[in-house]
Amino acid sequence: MTERQRLDQFERAVLPHLNAAYNLARWLTRNDTDAEDVVQEACLRAFRYFDGFEGENPKAWLLSILRHTCFTWLAKNRPGEMTPLDDAVSDTVAVGDEGGPETPERQLLAADERSRLDRMIANLPAEFREVIILRELEELSYREIAEITAVPVGTVMSRLARARARLRDGWQRQHGKGGSHGL
Repeated sequence: MTERQRLDQFERAVLPHLNAAYNLARWLTRNDTDAEDVVQEACLRAFRYFDGFEGENPKAWLLSILRHTCFTWLAKNRPGEMTPLDDAVSDTVAVGDEGGPETPERQLLAADERSRLDRMIANLPAEFREVIILRELEELSYREIAEITAVPVGTVMSRLARARARLRDGWQRQHGKGGSHGL
């Protein structure tokens, strides 16, 4: 295979998933510029090891490389952000729809709530942030997340439950236990 053919294959496999890679990197680094740097480094690594890719799931493969690249970058540039996880396990969060007609006031409240939720997600430990992003935003299966994060499916489920519990608890603290804000 020529170098041009290899590059074409790489582009077909990886380019469709760059948005997902950037999204995960942005959530893990919490900075647009750092996320761009991490994605670029991950793409270079992916290209370097593309011959070892077996072609089954390019999104999971790329996100796995991105994850390793990101955690290496965080450990080097922000070692204080790499904190151990606690052992608390809790219930999951269900997001509900309040219904009713869409008004400017409702739109403003919804935007404010999305902004609060984004901040709460950004404040989660990296291991929790990544599973929330991969499951809820990238809509990956538990198996795919386990493959990307190199942990058992049970660990993915546990981290996801803990992340959801932290989000729910934080939401309830902000809005009161009896609040009707969906979490």
